[in-house]
Amino acid sequence: MNSQMRKLLLSNLQPLLCMKTFHRTAAACLIHDISCGKSYDQPCDRKHQRWLTRCSGKPIHGGLTQMENKRYFSCTANTMSSGRVIDIRSDTFTKPTPEMYKAMMNAELGDDVYDGDPTAEKLQDTVAKMMKKEAALFVPTGTMGNLVSIMAHCQGRGEEVLLGEECHILVWEQAGISQIANVNARAVKTSPDGKLCLKDLEAKIRWRSDPHWPITRLICLENTFSGRVLPLNYLKQVRELADKYNVKIHLDGARLMNAVVALGTTPDAVVQYCDSVSMCFSKGLGCPVGSIVAGDKDFIARALRHRKVLGGGMRQSGILAAAALVALDKSVARLHVDHDNAKKLAKGLVDMKSPIFTADPQAVETNMVIIQIQDGTNPMTVCQLLGNAHEGEEAALGQPVHMKIFPFNGSSLRGTFHQDVSTDDVDWILKKLKFVSDLLSGSEREAVINGLTKLSL
Repeated sequence: MNSQMRKLLLSNLQPLLCMKTFHRTAAACLIHDISCGKSYDQPCDRKHQRWLTRCSGKPIHGGLTQMENKRYFSCTANTMSSGRVIDIRSDTFTKPTPEMYKAMMNAELGDDVYDGDPTAEKLQDTVAKMMKKEAALFVPTGTMGNLVSIMAHCQGRGEEVLLGEECHILVWEQAGISQIANVNARAVKTSPDGKLCLKDLEAKIRWRSDPHWPITRLICLENTFSGRVLPLNYLKQVRELADKYNVKIHLDGARLMNAVVALGTTPDAVVQYCDSVSMCFSKGLGCPVGSIVAGDKDFIARALRHRKVLGGGMRQSGILAAAALVALDKSVARLHVDHDNAKKLAKGLVDMKSPIFTADPQAVETNMVIIQIQDGTNPMTVCQLLGNAHEGEEAALGQPVHMKIFPFNGSSLRGTFHQDVSTDDVDWILKKLKFVSDLLSGSEREAVINGLTKLSL
């Protein structure tokens, strides 16, 4: 272990001394041993093995391992001590703006569960008018917004919702519509641009009154879908199909405003063909918490009851609603910057002509970029390489760059741009991708990948 590595590790073990007992004990022993020059290239002794396993959550052999944060892969502290950190895993990592903090501090409050919170009511009225719906309801999360909406539409036993096979409601919301709402989910083929195949959709509607079948009550769409925007003419076609069979439409519009900006239109134009819509404030709009659903008054009255039983009554919710009002006033107007940054990254990857990474600029319609890994390298390995600082990187790039990105599937990464990622950051992202591309396409490829099981420089 060289002196640079030893110094880096020691500086990042110090915070563990302030943590729980087993962290303090393990850190103290490691600091002593490393200060004395002990190498961890060989397996640790049993005592250190136990302590390190408890600290990291996984056994340690042949040096300290990287840690996984459940869904998202993140770098360990020892790789993040210096350099530029750029996080494009998701636009949920946004921090509230100073205007939001000020509005939250000065918000007029009440009790939203009793006789109402005036700031939350102002937000609900604002969104209802903006979307030209009769009413709206503030909810803690997008997952709850979708769930209460589906529960409000599907009121009887044996009812069914048709939705995309890769949509957020089906894949990322723990099948809540089935385990909580007792609603059957029937998947429909989804194209890469987020459209449900209309032929497949119609074929799966239970149009006949048959006691063997569930009753098709609802179609769920997602806009945007992996950054792709559903065209207005497509939404109109789904509306015509739904009306033909007396079926309702719910729009999961978590990033609805990104779609609005990309289409150059207004929110009501996008949601006009939907009976209900949910929209998230804590993604690209930059709020700390909160989503909203909108629809007719009877729908919102039912959704309110469901929000209550799910624990979504938030009392002085105006503190959060105040930030959302600022977002509608200020944040929507800057979303085009995120879209431009995403397009800049995609074009830069094409111009780079990397044998490892590429992207399709034509598929970048809003703030997301899907980066294809062309040589079969595991996306988790790539995430680790992008997150780490490497020997020679500072000399090559000017500073270490710690790039956090989401492993999208078995052959790609997803980058999501937001207000906390600048246009300058895109240039650094491209530099980092080029550096890692060179590592993976060079003669030291296997050594670099194998070295990930040990402490990175």
